[in-house]
Amino acid sequence: MDFSDKKSLTRHKLRDRVFGLVFRIEFYDESDLDEQISLFEENGSEEYLEEDLEYIVSKFKGVLSKLSEIDGLIDKCAVGWTRSRMGKCELASLRLGIYEMLYDDDIPVSVAMDEAVEIAKTYGDNSSGAFVNAILTKVKDIS
Repeated sequence: MDFSDKKSLTRHKLRDRVFGLVFRIEFYDESDLDEQISLFEENGSEEYLEEDLEYIVSKFKGVLSKLSEIDGLIDKCAVGWTRSRMGKCELASLRLGIYEMLYDDDIPVSVAMDEAVEIAKTYGDNSSGAFVNAILTKVKDIS
């Protein structure tokens, strides 16, 4: 591949790639996630610009580093729901959205919420967007 053909991804597309990694959390043991990162980096080295790849992996590692706090907020705000009952795409959207809302100063809260809802709508079912929005609104209200 001619590296001059690579173009930087939009924030939306970068976030979509981060979502794909966050989605894996439910399917791999924590000890296997480093290998998942390595595989993503190896496969992405030809597809992504280096700074895009670094952004994606860095944000995923950020979500991992705050996972217990993020999951605690989900548990607190998802009244009547347990994480094990939630759809995996909704859970991944929530994790990424909460991370961006609370720990990523470069992303306005409203943008983090909107993007998480859009990801849930894209990969979930008809009610996914409303579900994610309701929980993120509660997180915003208590934060």
